[in-house]
Amino acid sequence: MVWVRSEYAGELAVVSTWFAALIPWNVLYGDAFGGSVLLVRFPLLEIQYAFGVPFTEATSVRDPVSAYRLQAGQPVADAYAAWLVGAALLAVALAVSAYYYREEERAESWPVDPVSVLGGLLVACGVVFAAASALLVGGVLGVDLGGGGLDGISIPVGVAFYLAFGAVLLRAEQVT
Repeated sequence: MVWVRSEYAGELAVVSTWFAALIPWNVLYGDAFGGSVLLVRFPLLEIQYAFGVPFTEATSVRDPVSAYRLQAGQPVADAYAAWLVGAALLAVALAVSAYYYREEERAESWPVDPVSVLGGLLVACGVVFAAASALLVGGVLGVDLGGGGLDGISIPVGVAFYLAFGAVLLRAEQVT
């Protein structure tokens, strides 16, 4: 079963990759230091809103490298390291998709199908961000992963989208 017509596979690959960069891979709302924190983590940045936390800024924005440095030595450092890997994978996917958009004929002459490359990269992002989400909350299904993250509600929003986009692109048939 093919989910996308072959003549639209390239366009879908480019648009879904760009859209993936705009979807947060994790949204977490939790209690911290006598207040509440809302963390919205996009692949290439994190936005933090703090409510009632006395010694922190109300709003802050960090890139994955800065966020990782801030968490170095903390129990959630492994989750932030996984985020770095996911961000790097998505950056590669964005570069490939930009090249594919600008140089479609050259990209389609590659020995590998660029639609499949982007699909594989998006699936890899989904897997890595799923692992990072699990590490952030300290475990899944009662299994302690050693994350030691914030207590609260964590929703891996983008993970499902990355996996779905990647699966659709990997199933697309290209016209040769």
